[in-house]
Amino acid sequence: MGPATSTEQAEIHREQQFVDRVYSRLAAMVENAGAIREEGRTRGLLDYTGQIKEEDYRSLFERDVMVDHAVRRLAVLDAQREGLVFGRLDQRGGEVRYIGRIGVRDAEHEPLVIDWRAPVASVFYQATAVDPKGVVRRRVLRCQGQRVVGVEDDLLDPDHAASDLTVVGDGALMAALTAARGRQMRDIVATIQREQDEIIRAPSPGVTLISGGPGTGKTVVALHRAAYLLYTDRRRIAGGGVLVVGPSPVFMSYIERVLPSLGEQEATLRSIGEIVDGVVARRHDPFEAAVVKGSLRMRQVLARAARSDAPGAPDQVRLYAAGRMLRLGPAELAAVRNDVLRRGSRRNRARADAVRALLAALWRKAADGSPVSRAEFEEELSDRDAFVEFVDAWWPILRPEQVLGWLSDRDRLARTTKGVLRPAEVDTLVASWAATEGFSVEDVPLLDELHALLGDPPVPPPPSAEPFEYDGVREVTTWADRDHAQRGRVDRGPQLDGYAHVLVDEAQDLSPMQWRMLGRRGRHASWTIVGDPAQSAWPDIAEAAAARDAALTRGTRRTFHLSTNYRNSAEIFDLAAGVIRRELPDLPLPEAVRQTGHPPTHLVIEATRRADAVRATVETLLDEVEGTVGVIVPQAREAEVSGWLADLAAVHGDRVAVATGLASKGLEYDAVAVVEPSEIASESPVGLRTLYVVLTRATQRLVTVGVDDWLGIAG
Repeated sequence: MGPATSTEQAEIHREQQFVDRVYSRLAAMVENAGAIREEGRTRGLLDYTGQIKEEDYRSLFERDVMVDHAVRRLAVLDAQREGLVFGRLDQRGGEVRYIGRIGVRDAEHEPLVIDWRAPVASVFYQATAVDPKGVVRRRVLRCQGQRVVGVEDDLLDPDHAASDLTVVGDGALMAALTAARGRQMRDIVATIQREQDEIIRAPSPGVTLISGGPGTGKTVVALHRAAYLLYTDRRRIAGGGVLVVGPSPVFMSYIERVLPSLGEQEATLRSIGEIVDGVVARRHDPFEAAVVKGSLRMRQVLARAARSDAPGAPDQVRLYAAGRMLRLGPAELAAVRNDVLRRGSRRNRARADAVRALLAALWRKAADGSPVSRAEFEEELSDRDAFVEFVDAWWPILRPEQVLGWLSDRDRLARTTKGVLRPAEVDTLVASWAATEGFSVEDVPLLDELHALLGDPPVPPPPSAEPFEYDGVREVTTWADRDHAQRGRVDRGPQLDGYAHVLVDEAQDLSPMQWRMLGRRGRHASWTIVGDPAQSAWPDIAEAAAARDAALTRGTRRTFHLSTNYRNSAEIFDLAAGVIRRELPDLPLPEAVRQTGHPPTHLVIEATRRADAVRATVETLLDEVEGTVGVIVPQAREAEVSGWLADLAAVHGDRVAVATGLASKGLEYDAVAVVEPSEIASESPVGLRTLYVVLTRATQRLVTVGVDDWLGIAG
């Protein structure tokens, strides 16, 4: 972009004066919120003995509310240090409105900046030259920190423009698309397009499905939708919160700044390998193992495992009671266990039922001619150390990781999977669990399924039935407080996190078992589902779709399709389109809207020169672009290529990133070097789709390096 003209400089100066006024007001708001926080902390004074006075309980409550509100407000305000004001609307009649990431009012409570999510701000995105909606000029302010560096105008209604109205520039969107990328996603709040705005502002309830090819902005639109819903439907959503799910920790780091930049701090971001509390999985299984673990057939396998005896558990019990030796053998114990679990009880929660059923089975052995009553018999037997020790060994409290660990034994797995999995699939599972320590991403939904089958251990009752008493002092409460506390004691089942809205990105890759895991966290939620079938890494799309539909909330479903590729140049996307059409020739693809004059290139090299060629390619790309260079490799070469580029990464830091094809999903770089594209295509039965994804990560430059010209673009 060339130097600004004198006219543009004058407009920049005029807008800078207003932006300075806004940031001055923001500083005052921060100071005020800080003062409220400190005032709140002084509430609830102690008397000279150090004891809280009874009349100060109200002050303690007020303190907590004030501090919590002030801390939340400070977090929102502190996130607005860059580009707070990004838009201006000049309307018929001369009214001017500024649009920003959050709303800002002056000291007299008059609006200085309107929150982009407010209904009155919607015309900033929806007005067009055909339907200007009362807008004469729409202006985008480009800022670096608190400094205005450029303006771009759209004159939408020239018939109502004042004679002295200045119009500057013609490319706000293109300026944003060609700007250098960093290691984290930027929001698009200043350049949201009309088709994107319709998705963002769609009604809250039910399920919103967003599809579209690479580069169409699916992810960032979905994140803006989450921020919009937190603004417009906060009462419903704030109670349960928002869960944002993505394919990998790298992806979650990439998007983590978007919601805070839009004024929202409270969403929970987790990769698909981090959904279960206390488990962080980053390693993926080989394709064959991942397919078996993700199949719905694993439900039956895990249900059998959860009902089976623990390794080393006793298979018989012998006790002297009621004047005789009583014995239950393996078949009888199995019948007791199956009868208890047949009622639908979760194993850990059913321990008390198991004890009662065991005592009943023993009583049937002793009933004829017993010198004691059944009540006396059960009371006496229950107190015996031998009986308690037997129950502990026969019906132990189980953890999901224990039960999954049992299945690494091939003989046990073969028995458990009989009639469900083929012998070759059994071997595949055993090999995957024996290969490395720790859980894979594909193991996480299995752990979650087992948790649902086993249940939490029984929780002992609290020592006091009075929830509002502390050290003999009764807290002042309302009837609603006490009613809510009583309701809170109801067992709501395992893993019911109660999210009010669930956003799932790269949904086309989720296995049926992963959908079951997510479904448990959004039983009563609204959903935003983002994906592209052409990029799917899951082979059985129909099975995954059925599992997805079973997991989602019943109710209204809205479907949107994004058709414009904003990320890739036309030259780059043409190559990627040719690759995916080898497998899906009739697939409708998005249209790339810009050209750079830099077509992709392919270097054909000798295998012995691979390291030097990759390194030289990355060095060249670093010189050609200002932002990030992604080096995308076959899974088997990740460590090797990382070693080749270690010194470059040390010098250039975050500008150089090495990733596998799967790990690159959802990410984008200014330039991409693809190492051995033919190997990526042959890694799995869906490798061609993975390569399609890989080739669409670049915004400006794309170079492939390999020992063959598999793509047919050499020279």
